[in-house]
Amino acid sequence: MNIGIDKFGLAIPEYFLDIEDLAVARNENANKFSKGLLQLEMSVAPVTQDIVTLGATAAHEFLTEEDKKKIDMIIIGTETGVDQSKSASVFIHNLLGIQPFARSVEIKEACYGATAGLDFAKNHILRNPDSYVLLIASDIAKYGIGTSGESTQGAGSCAMLIKKDPNILILNDDNVCQTRDIMDFWRPNYSPYPYVDGHFSTKQYLECLETTWEEYRKRNNKDLKDFEAFCFHLPFPKLGLKGLQSIVPKGIDKNLKEKLLENLHTSIIYSRRIGNIYTGSLYLGLLSLLENSTTLKAGDNIALFSYGSGAVCEIFSGTLAENFKNHLRNNRNEDFEKRKRLSVEQYEKMFFEEISPDENGNVEFKNDDSLFSLKKIEEHKRIYKYNPK
Repeated sequence: MNIGIDKFGLAIPEYFLDIEDLAVARNENANKFSKGLLQLEMSVAPVTQDIVTLGATAAHEFLTEEDKKKIDMIIIGTETGVDQSKSASVFIHNLLGIQPFARSVEIKEACYGATAGLDFAKNHILRNPDSYVLLIASDIAKYGIGTSGESTQGAGSCAMLIKKDPNILILNDDNVCQTRDIMDFWRPNYSPYPYVDGHFSTKQYLECLETTWEEYRKRNNKDLKDFEAFCFHLPFPKLGLKGLQSIVPKGIDKNLKEKLLENLHTSIIYSRRIGNIYTGSLYLGLLSLLENSTTLKAGDNIALFSYGSGAVCEIFSGTLAENFKNHLRNNRNEDFEKRKRLSVEQYEKMFFEEISPDENGNVEFKNDDSLFSLKKIEEHKRIYKYNPK
């Protein structure tokens, strides 16, 4: 049975910060961000937009009423949950009006959570062939003003409908995982921002990639020549380039190397304008590749590297379905042009606004006319609003 991605959606906030403006404000050379990270812009979410609203919006892009009747599982991968107990997918289930007899869960392992969800979804469908699973990767990467990671921040959500006989990408049975108990990036319950050992994290990312790739090659008897493209988890776009360079052997066929590099640059188009979205970063790269490539065709194989600090990583692959282009958008870049550019002062005020309920756990928010928004908190309960367009 072929199982994989049948539909694909993306949601980003309506605000962004130009990375050069941030460089000027922080007395940094703009090239440090634009060339050193390959970052151009950063998506900025107001307090009324969170992983729930962004996740619901990404799924709303493609869901039909028939889909909502057939979905029997909703999985959200995130490391910026809105509640220590209640899954964000339960809120999303209600906002989207999905049939009641469904399982809704949240998976956390840093940026790897959505990939674990993808495997969970695949195994569920193997046992229940007619099932539809809604998989969402939704996160807001926030490091703090003036921190070393500030320039890589971002916000957004990728949503995928997983089912048999998919229209976009068929998942292959070749997954290889690795776990290492390390402290390269972590966020204790008492801290609003993560702690990051940047150089160590990059080193671990690349070591995990190289060692898992070697194991993947041994187990599956595959090599780079078997793939048209390699997509990477993208904490910042330049790391994807470093990742590819780390596994390309000396003496590789020049045409193969150029093809992989060209597709790598196609896969980072969206990330350069959004920033890091943690669990969604790998899938944002995949979506960017599929919607912007002019050379990919049905039957092509794509390798994917997922990495979550702490650390868990996985390499797996997918095969492009017939007519996959017909099930993707070809005007996504128009969404970026509709966003509102913020000054650094506006960004600092908006992105780092804290929710401060009164003594009874109540707070009202300014009106947000987005498709989905956080309306208020009432007796410590989050109340969301759907604004049909």
